[in-house]
Amino acid sequence: MKFMMFVTTDGGMKIHGHKPGGAEDWIAEAGSRRITGDRLRPISEGKTVRVRDGQTVVTDGPFAELKEVIVGFDILECETMREAIEIASRHPLATTGSLELRAFWPFED
Repeated sequence: MKFMMFVTTDGGMKIHGHKPGGAEDWIAEAGSRRITGDRLRPISEGKTVRVRDGQTVVTDGPFAELKEVIVGFDILECETMREAIEIASRHPLATTGSLELRAFWPFED
């Protein structure tokens, strides 16, 4: 089962430009269960896209003031949610931020 893991911090934490301490060890420990992952650019560089009444509307950054900011993601391949939680609990930002796990819900053919 595939899981999306959103890595979040509070809006004041500055981690852009470098990996958090322990990231390489966590990646090695997760091994083949971590399919991919990466950091995300700051929210100030993001865009929000909506289509309303046939018009594309693009706004800068996040639409709402956020208390937590998604700063990265990982895709995990695990047998169970319990296994994904175990891997997430060892992530270096688990002690200062939070990790949201969501199982993929594939479209059926």
